Amino acid sequence: MRSRILIVDDDEKIISMLRRGLAFEGYDVLTASNGAEGLKVILSEDPDVVVLDVMMPQVDGFEALRRLREGGSTTPVLMLTAKDEVENRVKGLDTGADDYLVKPFALEELLARVRALLRRKTGDDSSNHRLTYEDLIMDTDAREVIRSGQRLELTAKEFELLHLFMQNPKRVLSRDLIMDKIWGYDYSGESNVLEVYIAMLRQKTEEHGGKRLIQTIRGAGYILRGDN
Repeated sequence: MRSRILIVDDDEKIISMLRRGLAFEGYDVLTASNGAEGLKVILSEDPDVVVLDVMMPQVDGFEALRRLREGGSTTPVLMLTAKDEVENRVKGLDTGADDYLVKPFALEELLARVRALLRRKTGDDSSNHRLTYEDLIMDTDAREVIRSGQRLELTAKEFELLHLFMQNPKRVLSRDLIMDKIWGYDYSGESNVLEVYIAMLRQKTEEHGGKRLIQTIRGAGYILRGDN
């Protein structure tokens, strides 16, 4: 059964280019020209991945994503933005995006990211363990994380990243290993998406006064470790 990809963008040139490229790769392609229309298509067609532009009339990408996640949808979302600014990337990720791509982009890179999202969606997520490290508790069945009695509101990607750390406590994880495990392919060298996610995850795990658990090992990577 072919995967279904929804493109939500008000730029006809972008839609046309992505429709041809995705169809050539064997995907069924759905399209919508704004966030409101995109939400209707998601509800009626249940796509496997959504490619969602940020700047659109009526309902922009941020608002469409917010409504989608508040409605309980876990459909993977790749956001497209023309603004290569940290605050815009963080806003999209914090709203619930699984990945982002800055315009202009190469079609090959978008296709690689779509493949990675599909792998994670269809991959083996049979682990149902209750993982703990110090005062951090992760329930992978309920997809819930609690620290010091407080439930943490994590995006899907933040949960995956923390899950990787909690499966490997006190082990240094290199940047390349993390990118391969979580994203499934290498980002370009100048991309700082991992650093953005680490900063967001630290903020959420430390917001109730908890000490830092995700440590940076300069030149080596990151480690889940309680000592500062």
